[in-house]
Amino acid sequence: MRVNSVLFWILTVFFVIVAAIYGFWTVIETGHLEWVGTIAIALSGILSGFIAFYLDRVFAAQGGDLPEDRLDANIDDGDAELGFFSPWSWWPIMLGGSLALFMLGLAVGFWISFIAVGILAISIVGWVYEYYRGLFAR
Repeated sequence: MRVNSVLFWILTVFFVIVAAIYGFWTVIETGHLEWVGTIAIALSGILSGFIAFYLDRVFAAQGGDLPEDRLDANIDDGDAELGFFSPWSWWPIMLGGSLALFMLGLAVGFWISFIAVGILAISIVGWVYEYYRGLFAR
């Protein structure tokens, strides 16, 4: 994370310098300042400065290096728990189908969207309560 922070600080300095050069160059070439490009490049520098500051604060708050920053770390050290997934569940397909039907209703006929909202509600309830009954109840 420390390396990322340093890279973003370098980007901040780069964008600030380029914004000044770009503004000066446009004044020389056209006689007036080209505001859109100058402000866009300057705001890119400000954004990268925000990200660098945030990464500095997170690095200071965590009190140590991430596994990606250590030379003696294994690949498995940075492996986080992603959560619990149901590979056999049909509810996400129903949810995607109901959202597709809803968009079709917005494009073709609004009355189809009402049917899609009903299927969407059933799909969400089924997905949320999938493990409360049946074979996979916990």
